[in-house]
Amino acid sequence: MILSLFLDKVGHHLSAWRHPSAAIEQAFTLEFNTRLAQTAEAAKFDLVFLADALTLLPENNAAFTTAFQLEPTVLLSALMATTSRIGLAATVSTTYTDPYHVARKFASLDVLSKGRAAWNIVTSMRESEAHNFNLEQALSHDVRYERAQEFVDVVQKLWDSWTLDSFRYDKERGILADDSQIRAIEHKGKHFSVAGALNVPRRGQSRPVLIQAGASGVGKAFAARNADLIFASVTDFDASLAFTLEMKEAAKVAGRNPEHLKVLPGFIPIVGKSIAEAREKKEYLDELLLPVAAVRYLSQWLETDLTHLDPNKPIPDSVFDIDRIKGQKGRFQNILRIAKTEGLSLGKLANRVAATRTHTSIVGTGETIALEMGRWVAGGACDGFNILPPYFPDGFDEFVCDVVPHLQAQGAFRKEYRHETLRGHIGLPEL
Repeated sequence: MILSLFLDKVGHHLSAWRHPSAAIEQAFTLEFNTRLAQTAEAAKFDLVFLADALTLLPENNAAFTTAFQLEPTVLLSALMATTSRIGLAATVSTTYTDPYHVARKFASLDVLSKGRAAWNIVTSMRESEAHNFNLEQALSHDVRYERAQEFVDVVQKLWDSWTLDSFRYDKERGILADDSQIRAIEHKGKHFSVAGALNVPRRGQSRPVLIQAGASGVGKAFAARNADLIFASVTDFDASLAFTLEMKEAAKVAGRNPEHLKVLPGFIPIVGKSIAEAREKKEYLDELLLPVAAVRYLSQWLETDLTHLDPNKPIPDSVFDIDRIKGQKGRFQNILRIAKTEGLSLGKLANRVAATRTHTSIVGTGETIALEMGRWVAGGACDGFNILPPYFPDGFDEFVCDVVPHLQAQGAFRKEYRHETLRGHIGLPEL
């Protein structure tokens, strides 16, 4: 079982920052983030993951939500120095950066961390992001992914332009590196023209792990071609099984070994010493939700201002027109499915999305949660989980102390690291 810690401020429930034990005052400190990464490494997690957005998310209103976002490669560089085995995954956009920058950042992180780097590839869909980068509106969904594919192709060419193995370190003859092994890529495409070679060598016969989370048709095709890990947003076992089977088959059709594509659904555990205690924790978190914050958060995903609507009535059908969605169509479809199958009002749907982000949430004891996680992996529904603790640090500490030991007792999760690199941890071959 692969386990990733999704490290996001003080937790993944929208009300997390209001929880009495949430260390919101420490969210901007290196000590707080280091403590969480080291806890994950002590529990033998495969990787720690950081999301990103290139805007303050005015749709949410920063006055009452944690809309801020530390730059992930900067934070991971600091966490790299305080850890030794856990993988380090950062989100970087293909829409508002250039391939040379990204190739250089992750090659550097991978070399210095000795093979622990991973790049989560996003295309950035928000209008407010476009407005921060000289654009009047965001690029269309298809154009973003077209650009992203060429972007990834260029990054991989740059990583392959030379490696640390090219060095000879021959002081007597004055030969530092074998020049014949350093190749300019001379890429000329529709979106990019890059001469190369990269000025940071790749780490030997390896390269950073690629992560993707696209759930639209275009996004899934992109992931099947490129991703080593897929972060999935699914609401239950059956949805996860269907998604995993679909993606493994798509990888096979793309000419890849489907076992080299790992699927990790988002998983929000709320852990109690008893079922009753866990339910009380869940109810308490939900009670802390600010209704206006929840509706604004849902508005972001549905790309429509919902704040003027009656929270006690269903959302109008016109809002659920997927053709107008420029952003995460897969997440949109999840929300639509929940709204229609459960007949939820705007207010109740907003609360559900604010609490789960349309991921699977399970409320139980350490043993019952571990059994359910084991069932998913054994049943082929996924290869592991991207763990989204509802609040930090206690919500994660409870998972580590109460769930992980049960996973280890089942033989579903490691007790010690067997590899030095992230590729080794998650069962991927070196190149």
